Amino acid sequence: MGTAAVVKAYADIRAALAVLNTEVDGCGSDPFSVVDPLAGLADGCLDILAGAREVEAGFAGLKAKAAVKYAESASVVAGPDAPVQAQEMAVAAEVGCVLALGPRAASSFLATSHAVVSSLPRTFAGLQAGTLSWSHAVVMADEAASLDAAGAAALEAHFLDPEAPDSAKGCPVGQLPAHRFRVKARTWRECHHAESTEKRHAKGVADRRVEFRPDQDGMAWLSACLPADQALAGWNRLTAMSRSLQGRAESRTMSQLRADKFADAILGSGSGSGSGSNRSSISGRGASVTDAIDEANGGDGDTGARDSAGGNGWDGREDVSSPIRAQVLVTVPVFSLMGLTDEPAMLDGYGPIPPSMARDLVANGAGSFYRVLVDPRDGAPLEIGRTSYRVTGAMRAWLRMRDGKCPFPGCSNNSLDNDADHILAWAKGGTTGISNLGQPCPKHHKLRHSTGWKPTRATKNEPPGWISPAGRHYPSEHQDWEPPKRPRQLVPQLNPAQSAISGCTDLVVGGFSLGEACLDGILHPPSA
Repeated sequence: MGTAAVVKAYADIRAALAVLNTEVDGCGSDPFSVVDPLAGLADGCLDILAGAREVEAGFAGLKAKAAVKYAESASVVAGPDAPVQAQEMAVAAEVGCVLALGPRAASSFLATSHAVVSSLPRTFAGLQAGTLSWSHAVVMADEAASLDAAGAAALEAHFLDPEAPDSAKGCPVGQLPAHRFRVKARTWRECHHAESTEKRHAKGVADRRVEFRPDQDGMAWLSACLPADQALAGWNRLTAMSRSLQGRAESRTMSQLRADKFADAILGSGSGSGSGSNRSSISGRGASVTDAIDEANGGDGDTGARDSAGGNGWDGREDVSSPIRAQVLVTVPVFSLMGLTDEPAMLDGYGPIPPSMARDLVANGAGSFYRVLVDPRDGAPLEIGRTSYRVTGAMRAWLRMRDGKCPFPGCSNNSLDNDADHILAWAKGGTTGISNLGQPCPKHHKLRHSTGWKPTRATKNEPPGWISPAGRHYPSEHQDWEPPKRPRQLVPQLNPAQSAISGCTDLVVGGFSLGEACLDGILHPPSA
């Protein structure tokens, strides 16, 4: 029955594909809509796309399972005396020829297939159910590769088990583009890896390098693997320098300007110092601190919301001859900042960084700080009240902490050029508060006001989702906030009466004051 059943199954699949193609061509026996055939066909094509995504995921799971079964069967057939490495090469070559893959791609496919089928049961189940794509499975396998069995199970549970105590919030993983899932999975892995982030970072620093890769049409890529704070500070400097050159007389795009300034810098004709001490600014978490965001916004503490045809209050100008100023948020758990825990900090635009890097940024990144209160129960930023149209620098910082990026599905734009946009327009009675603000990038801000795409309601901790012109709802991607760790050695030494909110004292860390730390609110948070 085996071969005949397989042949029949694929014949049925091909017949089903022919039916679906006929429906897409609008030649089916029954129209999608008798009242409005064209609109019905458009909506029907979206249904076909959604179904195709599920079937493709199921096929990806089938291919992975078949590849693993083939490798196991071929190993048994070859016998115990066959050289292991030679047998693996033979299996990869066979699979590669069948799937028209090169040797490296075939070996990678086999390795991922084995990990998914044998070690990641929730991921494999998601593939078979059609809720995860193969790209999502590759991300899960990559991020779980350096974790032990318990860590891999916890990673899967966080993202794929809605009943898990710390399950991921917001848009389900399968509805996120794979590149966005990779960002979230990498962040979770960095924060929960069994090995200290400091040790792993030390290994990464030892492996820093510059790479050259030829490309087409007389072009090539020159890239560097650097500590995250240096790389991001360099990117921000290139952006600031390029933005300062834009104007009516400048025909180059931002991408071209960045590339030209980068070439100027490495060839010795740039104006930037390129010093590793040009650190980006900071923000805090826990009993937290943020850098004086007002400084980056021109020093007036208030920037305009861009609503409909409005504009950003910050003109983007920066003194490019000075060190990088308050451009990047570094969210630091206060006890990690004090050296009492080893929790990673969060570098806006990158993700988790070692606490030593965060402490260095806090100590050397800027001269003044703006204190931000966050919820000690879950680590999320709290809302600031505001009744005027204009958006303060602190509120913009909150939006960046809440959203992490442009909230449009799949967008990764987290630059400072994102707009503060009223979800319910000010002219229609909308307020200027975190719950009525989003920060779409200019492209998706324009999309919102020129097409039928509309944002849904937001909350103080959740960015807005989106409703498409077809009426389909796409939930937002949420930050995976986690409550700060409480160092055991510190809790018995604190007297709640001495650290009550009404009597906070300054907390000095690394030679500077964090201001009114209010540790009691962290160690003894109010009940929900």
